[in-house]
Amino acid sequence: MKSKQLSEKLQSLPKTPGVYFHKNSKGKIIYVGKAAILRNRVRQYFQDSTKRTADPKTIALISEIFDTDWVEVDSEMEALFLEAELIKRYKPRYNILERDDKAASYVRIDRKSVAPSVTTTRRPLDDGAEYFGPYLNTWALRKALKYLRKVFPYSIHTTLPTRACLHYHLGLCPGPETNNYDQRAYKQNLAHLVAYLKGQRVAIINDLQREMKALAKDQKYEAAAKVRNQLKDLRSLSSQIIFSDKENLDLSKDHALVDLADLLGLPKPPRRIEGFDISHQQGTHNVASMVVFTNGVSDKSAYRKFKMRLPGNDDFGHMREVILRRVSDKNVKAWGVPDLLLIDGGKGQLAAALQALGEAGVNIPAVGLAKQDEQIVVKNQSSDTNLNLDIVKQLNATLEQSEDFSLINLPKSAHLIKLLQRVRDESHRFAVSYHSTLKLGAQKRSLLDEIPTIGPATRKKLLRTFGSIKGIQQARKDELVNVIGASKAKIIRQYLRK
Repeated sequence: MKSKQLSEKLQSLPKTPGVYFHKNSKGKIIYVGKAAILRNRVRQYFQDSTKRTADPKTIALISEIFDTDWVEVDSEMEALFLEAELIKRYKPRYNILERDDKAASYVRIDRKSVAPSVTTTRRPLDDGAEYFGPYLNTWALRKALKYLRKVFPYSIHTTLPTRACLHYHLGLCPGPETNNYDQRAYKQNLAHLVAYLKGQRVAIINDLQREMKALAKDQKYEAAAKVRNQLKDLRSLSSQIIFSDKENLDLSKDHALVDLADLLGLPKPPRRIEGFDISHQQGTHNVASMVVFTNGVSDKSAYRKFKMRLPGNDDFGHMREVILRRVSDKNVKAWGVPDLLLIDGGKGQLAAALQALGEAGVNIPAVGLAKQDEQIVVKNQSSDTNLNLDIVKQLNATLEQSEDFSLINLPKSAHLIKLLQRVRDESHRFAVSYHSTLKLGAQKRSLLDEIPTIGPATRKKLLRTFGSIKGIQQARKDELVNVIGASKAKIIRQYLRK
């Protein structure tokens, strides 16, 4: 239950990045969090949908919140680093509860070394290096360091290579392995990076501005321009998106996940939904796609594509094949088990997927989404789904039932149908994209690809010299011999004559 004071505070939350502090009735900070948009993120704790989808720890946290304060910053990146500093300072109970060696990461900088490096680690050591953290969102930390490296170039080499690395040529590494290495300038640059990690952005900007003016006054215009570009990159950090897509969930997606769980009788809202689709052209270049949505948001790094082994135009057979391959021991070990499968198609495709799950002895809830009428297809009397008729009525849906399947027609404005459409459309797009890639590759093949003993280098040389297959066919024997030699010229003339 929100107090009147807290309700008034929630109305005044700004739409800026920042760090927020949840306090209990005694005024003690019990949780520190970061936000890309404070107004959206903090209010989520007090939404009914959040309470329904939250884990027990979050529910317990919400029940203790008596007051909330916040600090505004200029960017998500600053919020990320400030959050870590404040967690270390206040040691809030609910932040400590979610920490373990696998979750927290630290930034390690060994400035005392001759060739200092900047790396991330799970376990800080007593080795004389400086450690910054802990950061609970390792993914966001690595992304932030990637942007910071453009502003403050640093080395990641714990062992120096024998020659200049690629990052040196890209301007992202000072090149301690090269003869041009300026150790003094690099350590000064690292001092600026450390200051940024400590939240001293304004001081860094003032320092760089003074340095730029001094260089310009001494007519060192090239060095001054370099500092000017560094200042420009530093200011642009405020526009970089670091964690907003992972941190701030659209409330409509929360509602959709809750409704989906209630409709299908799932024990909890599906955290990981995988969508599958098949694409081919008259039975050729058959492919399947697997897209992943985590907490209602697409996770493109987890997408997978499959080249079908079963030939011909058989959508049901291909769906059965891809699901069998998905739930193989190898892939389950590598990717885990989803909470729900969404099959792009109707009764036939869903039946094929369920058959594959049965053959593999795997229990995963699965539904289909028919293209024509956007109907949710559910198998009756399935051990993994238990259609809730009361929820069907609450969602203003209509129901068509047969002996084996139920077809649910939801209003087009329902959050649930929008979520499933996003998953289905993304799986279709990804499948068509892969199919087009294979088809284009096949179209690029030529007669030369089919000639034995003629490799890629020879084909490239012939096309560069004669321009086309027709040009090669019309070439004289001595012209071919001059380009690729007598033996290969003889093979090509014999083959192209056919």
